[in-house]
Amino acid sequence: MRFLKLSKLFALMTLLSIGLSGCGYNQLQIQDEQVKSAWSEVLNQYQRRADLIPNLVNTVKGAVSAEQGILEGVVNARAKVGSIQATPELINNPEAFKQWQAAQGELSSALSKLMVVVERYPELHSISGFNDLQAQLEGTENRITVARNRYIQAVQSFNVTVRSIPGNLTAKLFGYKVKPNFTVQNEAEISRPPSVDFGGAAPSQPTPAPAPAPAQ
Repeated sequence: MRFLKLSKLFALMTLLSIGLSGCGYNQLQIQDEQVKSAWSEVLNQYQRRADLIPNLVNTVKGAVSAEQGILEGVVNARAKVGSIQATPELINNPEAFKQWQAAQGELSSALSKLMVVVERYPELHSISGFNDLQAQLEGTENRITVARNRYIQAVQSFNVTVRSIPGNLTAKLFGYKVKPNFTVQNEAEISRPPSVDFGGAAPSQPTPAPAPAPAQ
């Protein structure tokens, strides 16, 4: 009797497992974990960049004393990033995610301006540790790009499952929603129509009509 009950329970569990697999539940679980893993790496690389900034600013501020506005911009942008708590739950809050991305974009812009300024001060390269800091920052920016791309791909796969049948029904049942993804930070710039390139030559201007000869 007990054996029959155990057999029925096992059969019920097997059917339930098959049913969950067929409705996309297992796929949602796998993809959700992939998104979390990719997001953790994104945060790790952004934090790595934030940790480099104080040393970078302290190293260059003496040499670029005339560029205090640029340095203050970097410091303020880093402080703004630090004021937003980047938790795993952030990827389930589109508005908070948007604010975090905007803050990171401001920091990226501030750092880009600083690097442009740095190029005008070749003596910086003779300062101990500067070249190493610059190399670390460039390497971190590359890692950020890779981490962002992996996160984008993971979120795309997850969101497709959440929006497709039968995954959308399972997602609704278990409370899964589409996750926010990175957007193009310079959207306004890339939406501008490109200018016509004439191979470096200025476009020809219409030849003015010759002035009439003076009356004799």
